[in-house]
Amino acid sequence: MPRLTRLTPDTAAGASRGLLADLVSRHGEIGDMVSTMAHSPAVLDGYLRLSRAMGRAKLDRRISERISIAVQVLQGCGLCLDAHMRAARALGVDEEEIERARAGTSADPATAAIVTLALQIYREPTSITDEQVTALREHGYSDRVIADVVGVVALNILTGAFNLLAGLTPENETGA
Repeated sequence: MPRLTRLTPDTAAGASRGLLADLVSRHGEIGDMVSTMAHSPAVLDGYLRLSRAMGRAKLDRRISERISIAVQVLQGCGLCLDAHMRAARALGVDEEEIERARAGTSADPATAAIVTLALQIYREPTSITDEQVTALREHGYSDRVIADVVGVVALNILTGAFNLLAGLTPENETGA
């Protein structure tokens, strides 16, 4: 059972009222996470801005989704994990690669290397080495793409931690 209630444009206060009203007018129904984030206008606005910004990332979405899967396995947010596995499938990532992402790797050495980087950013960013970044460049990743990984991890930490705090699970999700 959720720990925090969903808000609507009618029940939200302050800046959250306007943010939710805008989202509803543009997208129709909004999901549990977003409507629950509205308890904190700062969190909701920060999530929306980071999410939009990461939409402009140069990191391939199929790789980004595998990173998200790997991070959410560690973080333990079932709602996020389910969403990212569905997104990966929709992008054509096969079941074997999804299972590899759940294990924090990939059959492709370049993808495995960047997933490894993402997990280090999540677990222990001080362990990242110059040689590791050089190897990522040798796999063809630009500095911009390498930097994008931090944003993907940060967005996953925010959404997963929020969902866990709020008690949002796949079993009690009511919206898209």
